[in-house]
Amino acid sequence: MIRAILFDVDGTLVDSNECHVRAWLDAFAHFGIDAGADDIRGQIGKGGDQLKPVFMTPEDIEARGEELDAWRSERFRAVHQPRVRAFPGVRSLFERLKADGRRIVIATSSSPEELEHSLAVANVADLVDATTSRGDVEHTKPAGDIFRAALAKVPDLTPRQARVVGDTPYDAIAAAKAGLDTIGLLCGGFSRADLEGAGCVAIARDPEELMARYAELFG
Repeated sequence: MIRAILFDVDGTLVDSNECHVRAWLDAFAHFGIDAGADDIRGQIGKGGDQLKPVFMTPEDIEARGEELDAWRSERFRAVHQPRVRAFPGVRSLFERLKADGRRIVIATSSSPEELEHSLAVANVADLVDATTSRGDVEHTKPAGDIFRAALAKVPDLTPRQARVVGDTPYDAIAAAKAGLDTIGLLCGGFSRADLEGAGCVAIARDPEELMARYAELFG
């Protein structure tokens, strides 16, 4: 029996992936780093510790990585975060899960501050049992740390008793490292082929389709 659902946030519960693309694009441009929007878009779903090495040398990360992170975070909050909106059906889905006695755990590479805002936008903070975010782990997705930490939030929970819902290949890759199966959502912008190739066991359009296929996907 599925006892807990481990949810990603960006691109899964809230329509924010393109906002993050633009924030990274702004930050790289500000620091004179060559990075195109399409290339960044393909890396969304990773935390900054995993994304920066795609575009920066180790020496550049050592010299300017923290400054770039701070600049990007402030830029995101000031310019792009106000455009973040929840996907339809998120609260209804969470209410159904809670009514069935299932635990809801958040597992995101976002910062705690960004997570707090996203849960408020989605109007589900009161329905969440536990959260894990970038501040709780050494390495973010696609490392498996966040999902291992999320599993540990529910006493006596085994990977077979949980399921991940995410929107990027990095969610599925990270979840698999923790022994978890992933339902992939298309609403974050990655293709069905991308998600299936990363190991997703099922694909749905968005949270509304999860609700429509509730019995099939959550048992």
